[in-house]
Formats: sequence, C-alpha cells, structure tokens
Amino acid sequence: MSEKFYITTAIAYTSRKPHIGNTYEVVLTDAIARYKRERGYDVFFLTGTDEHGQKIQQLADEQGIEPQKYVDGVAGEIRDIWDLMNTSYDKFIRTTDDYHVKAVQRIFKKFYDQGDIYKSEYEGWYCVPCESFFTETQLVDGCCPDCGRKVEKTKEESYFFKMSKYQDKLLKHIEENPDFIQPESRKREMVNNFLKPGLQDLCVSRTSFKWGIPVEFDDKHVVYVWIDALSNYITALGFDGDGGGDLYNKYWPADVHVIGKDILRFHTIYWPIMLMALGQPLPKKVFGHPWLLSGNDKMSKSKGNVMYADDLVRHFGVDAIRYYLLSEMPFAQDGTITYETIIARFNSELANTLGNLVNRSVSMVNKYFDGQLYKNGVADSVDEELKSAAMEALKLTEEKMDEYKVADALEAIFSLARRSNKYIDETMPWSLAKDESGKERLKAVMYNLIESIRFIAVLLKPFMPSASAEILKQINCEDLSGWDSLASFGAVGEIKVGAPSALFARIDEAKKLEEIESEMAPPAKDLKLKEEISIEDFAKLDLRVAKVVAAEKVEKADKLLKLTLDLAGNTRTIVSGIAKSYKPEDMVGKNVIVIANLKPAKIRGVESHGMLLAASDGDDILVCTTDGEIESGTAVS
Repeated sequence: MSEKFYITTAIAYTSRKPHIGNTYEVVLTDAIARYKRERGYDVFFLTGTDEHGQKIQQLADEQGIEPQKYVDGVAGEIRDIWDLMNTSYDKFIRTTDDYHVKAVQRIFKKFYDQGDIYKSEYEGWYCVPCESFFTETQLVDGCCPDCGRKVEKTKEESYFFKMSKYQDKLLKHIEENPDFIQPESRKREMVNNFLKPGLQDLCVSRTSFKWGIPVEFDDKHVVYVWIDALSNYITALGFDGDGGGDLYNKYWPADVHVIGKDILRFHTIYWPIMLMALGQPLPKKVFGHPWLLSGNDKMSKSKGNVMYADDLVRHFGVDAIRYYLLSEMPFAQDGTITYETIIARFNSELANTLGNLVNRSVSMVNKYFDGQLYKNGVADSVDEELKSAAMEALKLTEEKMDEYKVADALEAIFSLARRSNKYIDETMPWSLAKDESGKERLKAVMYNLIESIRFIAVLLKPFMPSASAEILKQINCEDLSGWDSLASFGAVGEIKVGAPSALFARIDEAKKLEEIESEMAPPAKDLKLKEEISIEDFAKLDLRVAKVVAAEKVEKADKLLKLTLDLAGNTRTIVSGIAKSYKPEDMVGKNVIVIANLKPAKIRGVESHGMLLAASDGDDILVCTTDGEIESGTAVS
C-alpha cells in the first residue's frame, strides 16, 4: 500500500483574475505533487477558491449582479488558469459549495457550544481588501500594514474566538516540531512577533454585510473569513464538524500547506488553534513561500505592473513559464519577473542548454546510425564522469524536492544538461564519424548521450511535463520513463530514436518586446470632446500660476478644501473639490494653475474667486502644478 501525501494550496480569493504571482503557488504545489506521485506516493492535491466577504459583495454591487453570479465567473476564470498551467489537482473546492457551508456552520456551533467562541463588540480599523482588523498602533501611516491601503473605522457586534486559551499549547507544539513552520525565518517571525507577546482574541463573525455563511443560531451574523476559508482543508475531505469519512481518515493530517508568506499567521496560529479546539491533528508542515515581484515591486493592479499567466503562456508557452516560475524563486527570498528576464532565461537555458542538447544529439544518432542506438560497452573515463553526473543529479533532485527547495532541484537537472553538452565537446562525435576506426566509440558516445537525456527528461516530469513527454518521444523512451528506471545509468536498450524537433525556438528579444508592448497598449478612447472653440475664445481665459499659502477643510463638506492663494502679492480664496485626494497640508507650498478671471461664486458659504485646474480619472484627482519654481502671477498660455 502506497504512503499517502496530502498537499494543498491556499484557496484563491475570487475578487479578480489571479496574476502570475498568485499563479506561482499552484504551479509550485503541482511540481511537488507530481514529484511525490513519481516517487510512488498516493497523492491528494487540493486547491480551490475563497468566495465570501465584504469585498466580494461590494464588487458584485458595483456590477449590479448577485454575489453568487460574480464569484461563479471569477472562480471559473481561476480554474481555467490552473488548467492552462497544466496543474494536476485532485479536487477544486469552492467555499460556496453546499457541503462546505454546512460543515462550517457545524464547526462554528461546536466552537460556541464548548465555550471557545463568545459574543462581544468590535471597534477598530478594518481593511476590506485584506479582510483584517487592526489596532491603531498596528497601522502604518494610518493605513493597512499589509497592503498599504486605506482602512475604515468599524464598530459592530461580533463573535470572538478565545485564541489565548490555546496559545501555550501551540507554542509547545512548534517547539516540539521544529519543521512545522518552514522556512526557519518565518517560524521565528510567528513565534517572536505574535505568540510570545500574547494572542488577542480573533473576530470570527460580521454583521455589517451579508455575503457569507450564516451563523445558524444567530442570523444577524455571517461567519468571518478565517473559520470559513481555513476549514476548506478538512471539509474538502468530508469533515462535517465532528469527524470525516474514508477520505478524511486516509489523508488527514495534511503533509504540507503551501501558502504565501503574507498569510502565514493565519495558517500557523489561527488554523492550528482551530484544529486543537476541534480535537483534530495538526498539519505536519506549513510552507510559506516568498513572493514573485514585478521588477522590485509586489504586483499590484493599481501600480500597473501586473502580468497574467494566459498572456505569458501565449507568448512563451506553458512549460517555459512553469520553468521560469519554479527556477526563479529561491526557498526563502522573493523572486522577480520581467519580460526581459523571461526571454533571457528562455534563450540561455531552454533553447541553448536543453533544447540544443536534445536536438543535436537526436540529429546525430539519425545522421550517423539512421536513428539506431547501440549498446556496445566501449568506455572511456569521460563516460564515467557523465554517468556520475547523472546519478548525482538524481540524488540532488530527490534531496532538494524532499525539502521543497524546488529551484535547487531544477538547478541540479540543468547542471546535468550542461555536463552533457560539455560531453559532446569532449568526445567530438563529428570527428569520430570521419573515420571507420572511431565507429564503435561513436556508438558508445551516442548511447551515453541519449541515456543522459532520458535521465533529464524523467527528472523534468514534475516541473515541465509537456517538454519531458516530448523529449521522451523524440528518444523513443516513453515506456522507460518511471522514476525507478533511474536506479542505474544504462537502462535504455538498443532502440531506434525518433525524428528531431526543436523544443524551444530562440526568441528575438527586441521583436518580442515590441510585440508585447504593442499588445499592452490601451485602445484609444472616445474623448467625447466638447464643441470646438476659436483661439479668441481661449484667449478670454486668464490662466495664472498661484502659490498655495494655506489650506483647510470646508465644514460639513467631505470633498471640499478652502485654499488661500498668493497671486502676484494678491490674496485669493478658492474652494476646490479635491479633499478626497489631498489633505490640506499636502497642498501648502504648491504652485498651482488657476483660472484667475472667473466670476466669484459662493460655495458652502465661502466666496470662491477662481478655479483650480485638475485632472480626474474617476477615482483620484491630480492637481495641475508647475515643474519647478516660478513667480506667482505668471501667465500660462
């Protein structure tokens, strides 16, 4: 009977289409799951979507549709991307699935009945995108410490989970199971920053929105995200609040939860405590992987630096993007992605190192021996070095994958590819082919090359499944592709290889970047210009530079600022609707541009003499200012 292996991703939030940084996690998890299957494990790989919360309700309201319809669309899009990336998940759970909803309600009731949950009132700061509460001291410059966005002052009745009740028990578990949290740096962060200072009780229900799992015994409340979302790891296996069936009994506890480092606290503190309260075993390991950065920045739609998997696959192919993601990300530090680095790695490692090795080796067997491979036992010391390199690549791949150091495992495989290319240079098959006396040696060289390529192809199966299959097809070793076939070098027989075919064609960087830039350029918008005016009409406007010397909010007007301006030594007051984008202190000292000859008008009891020039995209307002210092009162034309 095979040993079980249960692996999960964090479930993706259905607020919007996932970017390539989100997609990295499911590709990473897939590589580990595929590797374990190759090693003979009975693997269950779970992924899915987190579909409740205030943010979802707001997004659905903005589109004028029901939240369920909204999440159906995004969940479908997420699943399409997971499938596009050739991920081999066994189950895709949605937190709107009926069985999950019922199980979460029973779990919540169980916590309440045994005294782990109590009703109270929450007052503090709430970040809608992160679905997290923060105290005043936790905020950074008045904003969410996790995402940097604005937070909302919130006061509402809530149920709370007694985290402190299980704090010492969890700390003891972490100390007794040193590999429970990986990498080590993440464990220190959780223990020193959260557990040892003392846990606050956790808000686990909300009353300010309705899109969530209803609390059965108190219908004003919906279950808040963490009990809902985190429970998916056991409800997917059939856990119903008290226990589970065959699937749960077989696979739980999870061997590893693969998650982003930003949600480590919820998976290493809240989730284990919930399991302790349920009387269930804890997962064996939580692996908090680093982020994939766009250049030096975290990907963000607001920053305009987001890349999507389907776009990247269209330009580079599935396995090329899988390879980049898995080889680029270190074990504990953040990785980075740009179009330039993708192209550079594609050309140097996929086209040159791997693709060229396979293509020229298969081509030479076809050229010199009509595709026939011979096993004649002729050997040289350089052959032993290649054989040793192949066995070392196998050993390192297994060691690194067992530690979830996926990038290091890929490096071991590509080291074998580089060594194989060097072997070609050392043995010079083209030279051996010139003389009949070199024919037997040439047969041995070709055999060793194809066997080394077979090692590479089998080792690559978890990472680049399609490329691996294509290589095995070209060398006619599809029936000799199991991991156990790598027990020794020389398993391939006297076969006939297939026709050579380019695995990865080199990319012209300049041409590809131009193509991507052209594709990304936004379509021209209909400007909807007003009626044309003459130059004489424009000349009637007197545009001037003015310096803001004071600014304050207008009473009982959330959008208005009262600005006091210096206009060539004259004091002028203007009321402007920019308070949502600028604080009063932000404006003081700016050189702004105003229409100086506009008739005065009273706005909220304040006489406004002139108009400030500004641009708005619907959300933010940007005031027009001068580049550099210029004298107040200067005409603008």
